Amino acid sequence: MSDLPYGPPVRVSPLIRFGRWSFLGAGILYGAFHQSRLSKKEAKLREIEAKEKVVRDAKLKEEKARAAAAEIKALEELVAPVKK
Repeated sequence: MSDLPYGPPVRVSPLIRFGRWSFLGAGILYGAFHQSRLSKKEAKLREIEAKEKVVRDAKLKEEKARAAAAEIKALEELVAPVKK
């Protein structure tokens, strides 16, 4: 034991050890509770987003169809201009 740089290890008080383990357990329980609460909240948000996604996808599909129709019309006018 003489080769330890700081001497022999110090015996930690049982009260301090109990406090450390208590805080560790309390932290784990708090983390589990907090994770559960956040998971429920996130699940609700995902349900709402899934409902909104259907509406958003329909709007995007409609906008793409309009844009494609406008592009085709513009190309047709370039290829075959209107004769007067």
